[in-house]
Amino acid sequence: MSEAPLLIEDRETVRWLILNRPESRNALSRDLVARLGEAVAATAAEHGVRVVVLRGAGDEAFCAGADLKERRSMGDDEVRAFLRGLGAVITAIEELPQPVVAAINGHALGGGLELSLCCDLRLAAEHARLGLPEVRLGIIPGAGGTQRLPRIVGPARARELILTGRQLSAIEALPYGLVHRVVAAERLDEAVGDLCQELLLAAPISQAQAKRALRAAEADLATGLAFETAAYERCLHSEDRLEALAAFRDKRPPHFQGR
Repeated sequence: MSEAPLLIEDRETVRWLILNRPESRNALSRDLVARLGEAVAATAAEHGVRVVVLRGAGDEAFCAGADLKERRSMGDDEVRAFLRGLGAVITAIEELPQPVVAAINGHALGGGLELSLCCDLRLAAEHARLGLPEVRLGIIPGAGGTQRLPRIVGPARARELILTGRQLSAIEALPYGLVHRVVAAERLDEAVGDLCQELLLAAPISQAQAKRALRAAEADLATGLAFETAAYERCLHSEDRLEALAAFRDKRPPHFQGR
């Protein structure tokens, strides 16, 4: 396997970003975070990339969180800088115009779970475990976990998971809403591929604007409704909307161009 900490694989219009440090359970080193940030910035600007998949290399871990071996050599200011950088990358993933799928192929803990929380959809292998164990390490989730987890699983369950540091199996995480689907490990990539094909049926501009509107739902209702109206207006004047109407008239599948 390549020694590069991040692999980028384009499978037609789906881009797979693979955390490639299996020897350390795909832990987040400074180099990996930097490479991931560069890849995300490039992906945001690429019209031909329709869906993004985030996965860990190997079968043991999606991402075990921060690289604690590297962390031990870092001073307080370096830790703060690392968290700022990681938080910025996670936000950039969240703000990608393309739908982002987390293929949780193994344990997603600490910063690894925070990385998955910014994805639009999360599919997990049966053997995966998910959790934010930071309070058991004398810290708290510092890359958005205290903010994103309540928005996904609700405040009560978020308090339970964050204050205890408890880990959930993939099956336990399903009713929490922490993952959308659980499959056998050997079927994970196939299931992710099927989901990507379903996502590819939609108009790119519509998906991008829907993502913007959904993010605005976390604000107050009036602000959220204003965002939704603006996002809808962007779709209204797109070529893809006209193509959808023509395809409906002609009783054929639409051919979206992202314009």
